Amino acid sequence: MVNGNRSKNASMETIIWWHVYPLGFLGAPIRPRSASQRVLTHRLRRLIPWLDYMSDLGATGLFLGPIFDSQTHGYDTIDYFSIDPRLGDLNDFDDLMRACRERGITVMLDGVFNHVGTGFPAFRNALAGLDDQDMFTIRRSDQGNPDYAKFEGHASLPELNHDSPRVAQLVRDVMEFWLAKGIGAWRLDAAYTTQTHFWQHVLPEVRTQFPKVWFMGEVIQADYPTVIRESGFDSLTQYELWKAIWSSLKDGNFFELDWCLQRHDGFMDVFTPQTFIGNHDVTRIASQVGIDKAALACVVQFSVGGVPSIYYGDELGMTGVKEDRPGGDDAVRPAFPAKPQPFNELSESQSRIFGIYRSLIEMRKANPWLAQARTKSTLLENRRYMYESTGEHGETLSVDLQLDPHPHAEVHLPDGSVLSIAME
Repeated sequence: MVNGNRSKNASMETIIWWHVYPLGFLGAPIRPRSASQRVLTHRLRRLIPWLDYMSDLGATGLFLGPIFDSQTHGYDTIDYFSIDPRLGDLNDFDDLMRACRERGITVMLDGVFNHVGTGFPAFRNALAGLDDQDMFTIRRSDQGNPDYAKFEGHASLPELNHDSPRVAQLVRDVMEFWLAKGIGAWRLDAAYTTQTHFWQHVLPEVRTQFPKVWFMGEVIQADYPTVIRESGFDSLTQYELWKAIWSSLKDGNFFELDWCLQRHDGFMDVFTPQTFIGNHDVTRIASQVGIDKAALACVVQFSVGGVPSIYYGDELGMTGVKEDRPGGDDAVRPAFPAKPQPFNELSESQSRIFGIYRSLIEMRKANPWLAQARTKSTLLENRRYMYESTGEHGETLSVDLQLDPHPHAEVHLPDGSVLSIAME
């Protein structure tokens, strides 16, 4: 196997992440209409009862979406050093971290370092022509009217100037502040927009202070290995595999998945990608392909190389369609109750899909070599696909995916046992 710039923190690559979008999960007002909706509310503590739930599922890492003080959805930061008052305060965060440590749970935070909100104090200063102008790209008309670089054209999201040493120092300071509070990893939002050389000015110094930290960049379409080499990230979001999984199941075209897994193996020679079949930005897998095929999507995710993450609710077969409109993310970012529902009160389909996730996670944890596995097809048809995943020392797991007469799969484990996966 070619190691390339592979992360030295191999233990981070065997974590199973449970991904939560806190503002939605905890029922906070996403678009506050008055000051009363921004009053300090200790919602973050409500995650603590869910830690035993995620541990029972088998997850070992809590991947939190934005928690910093922001204006609306969390990706328009006002203050990187404080918790959003709609979620709580630093004491709430410390209590959550303590509860995670007691359970051996690693925490990853969402670092939104490409852009900020218009209420970010340094941006307001820069727009007014005062201090901090080097931290943003401000243009002024002949009449003196200001304009500024905007993330994907959104006026509410001014982009930071990543050529500014002050921006690099800010990001280092933020990362180190939260790492000192006990987190173990950072997701770097919109890393596909931020120039890779910026991270070379930031990450090495952070690693000097926190050598075990793991950095995962959000990258959608790019030359993944080149981004890894030029940025110093440990991992990237494997959007190619996400698309191939649901698309091949939806269209009955496993040739697409096979082609993608060949590319995936090439990526695995350089780094270990983050794999997912759902996140806060996409339509739920059960809405995309139906719950029967969603079970097969889960099989693929957990039987190939990578660092898997589970978007909260997918393990219960939740549905939700992302729409391209204001508020179009709300359906995939729902509120959860204050505490988990007893398992004996789940519906039959919820119990079934939860059990499938738990079985596949147990398989993954019993075979940690799967994080570095390579795959090759042994039978390829439009509606049936067989492949083997092989470890560095010859460990082998084989998978048989079939869409007919109903979606089902068999996973043959190295010890000779077989997992039969089907919703029926």
